[in-house]
Amino acid sequence: MEIDVVNLGLMDYNKALEIQIGKWQRVANEEERDTLFLVEHPPVITLGVRGKKENILVPEEELEKMGVSVVQVSRGGDVTYHGPGQIVGYPVMNLKHFGRDIHYFVEKIEDTFIKLLKDDYGIDACRGDKTYTGVWVGNDKITAIGIQVKRWTTMHGFAFNVNTDLSHFNWIIPCGLSDRGVTSLQKLTNRKQDMNKLFKRTAEAFCESFGVTPNFIDYNE
Repeated sequence: MEIDVVNLGLMDYNKALEIQIGKWQRVANEEERDTLFLVEHPPVITLGVRGKKENILVPEEELEKMGVSVVQVSRGGDVTYHGPGQIVGYPVMNLKHFGRDIHYFVEKIEDTFIKLLKDDYGIDACRGDKTYTGVWVGNDKITAIGIQVKRWTTMHGFAFNVNTDLSHFNWIIPCGLSDRGVTSLQKLTNRKQDMNKLFKRTAEAFCESFGVTPNFIDYNE
């Protein structure tokens, strides 16, 4: 089975969300095939359905002055940050093709990064438990996961810290967890990574986890 992979490049969060919603409708109706969107966002803070505004530590007007928007979204989870140097993935996938199993879907996303980090960089990472979801290196999260499933079709997804400016996480309590930290591939390897290479590797690793073949498509507005 093939899955389309579309690199949206650096794109505003709301514009990417609009594209994602349009694709969700068509995939849920089985009019188009499953798609993985990959994107970098300008700095933005998003609040999930369980998000608490007190987990944003900087006043909203101050964030606005810095050009940082705050967006309420329909995914699971609390508060998270997206910004340059982070690979954000939005799998729009019909789980009727994957056993209608949400836990399987999340575990396969986690497996993507556990295997990629081990195979390519010799880094031991692990999945979290029900309290600490995502992918972790020790007590530090490297990949956050927050999804939404309607009509067995997924939206939202993952955020993989590659060259992310980790100081920006000081603006929030990531995922509402004050006793855990965040890390990035750049920090763990002590070198800036090639984002183009990592976009492609992330897509390949994701497709390997799900047992599908990537069909790379150029984004055209």
